Amino acid sequence: MGKKEITEGFPPIVGSNPKLLILGSLPSVQSVGKRQYYAHSRNSFWPIMGELFGAGIDKSYEERQTIIADAGIAIWDVLASSVRPGSMDVDIDQNTAKPNDINAFLQQHPSIKLICFNGNTAATLYRRLFTQPIKNNLGNLEYVLLPSTSPAFASMRFSEKLRHWATALDA
Repeated sequence: MGKKEITEGFPPIVGSNPKLLILGSLPSVQSVGKRQYYAHSRNSFWPIMGELFGAGIDKSYEERQTIIADAGIAIWDVLASSVRPGSMDVDIDQNTAKPNDINAFLQQHPSIKLICFNGNTAATLYRRLFTQPIKNNLGNLEYVLLPSTSPAFASMRFSEKLRHWATALDA
């Protein structure tokens, strides 16, 4: 039996005064290959960020990171690493899943008041791995489940995803 390869996540994208944290599950194969969040060509994350904040795929990845950080948005994943053959969230090996230290991150960034989950898997992993409510320095946080931007969640049209994301991000 061959060795199972572990998918490693990325450091967060964060500016000096983030207001909200968007949590995904774990980077896809394409994202790992490019070392970029949401790098799959059919993932609607960056097109949504383009519509809402001008951080679309017409910009370089570095420019997108700056625009998002300047808009008060932080991006990270629930998991720091896990065995996952392929890119599908359903294939994440729960036994090897290691969470990011979201508690420490929130303590370092007490300006964050809202956590937005990019899809059900991120929210489910978060609830499973963080059984006690996480608080920042100022108290409780609000949580919002958003439709996944993954191309695997094609049952919802882009315009519907955009509407949900715009409402949650108050954009």
